[in-house]
Amino acid sequence: MTAAVEGGLFSLRRARKGDLPQILALLADDRLGAARESADDPAPYERAFDAIDADPSHLLVVGELQGDVVATFQLSFLPGLSRKGSWRAQIEAVRVSDVLRGQGVGALMIEWAIDQARERGCSLVQLTTDKSRVDAHRFYERLGFVASHEGMKLAL
Repeated sequence: MTAAVEGGLFSLRRARKGDLPQILALLADDRLGAARESADDPAPYERAFDAIDADPSHLLVVGELQGDVVATFQLSFLPGLSRKGSWRAQIEAVRVSDVLRGQGVGALMIEWAIDQARERGCSLVQLTTDKSRVDAHRFYERLGFVASHEGMKLAL
């Protein structure tokens, strides 16, 4: 997927291990991420990348603009027994560089992910977003997502 945006052509591709520094910078580039991400020790991120990259049910994606990584998200495909044994696509860790926000890049990324889910035969696309991310809630609602469930997490 390639689209013209301010500054050039934006394209999506599978992430490479060499993209990790830019991905980590994107993950840490907001109030929540800054508190939970740290590139001081890249080893845990490298292990996670290797696990994601080795599993065909997971895809780590980056968005590039003029060769620079400016966006990222993870797309996972989950089998399930409910909904007549259907598959779900889970979108996680969506980040877009602040220089591209408001140009439709996030919508392009999510639409691409939805297309991938359809190609894989998924019956549902789901995601979580922190309750404090009010702008993100509006963004996902504009794309047709519905806050139909209450998500819960338990930190270990």
